[in-house]
Amino acid sequence: MFDDLQQHWPKAARPRPIVIFGAGSIVTDAHLPAYAKAGYTVAGIYDPDLEKAAALAAAHGVIAFDTPQAAAAHPGALFDLATPPDAHAGILRILPDEAPVLLQKPMGSDLAGATEILQICRAKRLKAAVNFQLRFAPMMLALQDAVNRGLLGEVLDFDAWLALDTPWGLWKFLEPLPRVELSLHSIHYLDFIRSLLGDPEGVHAKSIGHPSSRIAQTRTAAILDYGARIRCALSINHNHAFGRRHQACEFRICGSEGAAYLQLGVNLDYPRGEPDILELNTGDGWQAVPLTGAWFPDAFASRMSQLQRFATGEEDVLISSVEDAWHTMALVEAAYESSAAPATPLAAKPAERSA
Repeated sequence: MFDDLQQHWPKAARPRPIVIFGAGSIVTDAHLPAYAKAGYTVAGIYDPDLEKAAALAAAHGVIAFDTPQAAAAHPGALFDLATPPDAHAGILRILPDEAPVLLQKPMGSDLAGATEILQICRAKRLKAAVNFQLRFAPMMLALQDAVNRGLLGEVLDFDAWLALDTPWGLWKFLEPLPRVELSLHSIHYLDFIRSLLGDPEGVHAKSIGHPSSRIAQTRTAAILDYGARIRCALSINHNHAFGRRHQACEFRICGSEGAAYLQLGVNLDYPRGEPDILELNTGDGWQAVPLTGAWFPDAFASRMSQLQRFATGEEDVLISSVEDAWHTMALVEAAYESSAAPATPLAAKPAERSA
């Protein structure tokens, strides 16, 4: 019944060669497999760790650039910055004016960093997008298509529920960072919610760590304020270490005419993951949407396809542009500010009257 929902972005007819900055695990595990699957050409890779870049480039038959300037000078390239957020601004400054570029999320380490990146992109007229690729996962494209067709009616409720045992030890570089859960993980969910519901009026949030972890924050509760008609809540616990049986990574979206259930499988039993799931109920009971891909790596291919098509003039709108992504960063910033602010105190108990 739902076989015709969109799950993949159409490939660009005249794609540009891709130059990648960064040779970390996300490039190995997602970017390179996705681009190969989509049939895009990677021209070369640069990383400050020249040996790592050379080994990865050799494994894929591409150039390993010796300097960032050499990578930025590759003719006609689309630049893929799979780099830490603090590195984005410096690389953007050496790219050719008006170049197409994809920035790894987050768009800077905080809102000030995002604003600096936005200003650089504006000054250089870069065709710049942020790699909020969850929007482009097959299940999310299908859900968005279903919503656009009115199959759920008006969306009234959005629940994100995560109870996971995330192996934070895989990413030792996270341990000294002051911001982790919201800015590096749940930012995907906040961005997708924005794409579906628009910008909220505000946010109530609390993000905290766990005694078993050195990571600054691994647990978050948040409410996005969409006024009196839409309820939106996120409950996220990366420390549910009591076996798979009652773990979860799922969204529930309820509308006036129907509902959707999604499982984000990659986060379950990470890094092996489990299948993604999308089920819709539009009045005839729950029905599974047959998915033809997964968040990793298919979302990365569709994200690249949309940017490629914008760069070549095949599309007029750039999805998750830096102009739009700045608002996701503003939502993350507001969530951290809310988390740091005191909660509404309870009223004091009245004193007993003396006899």
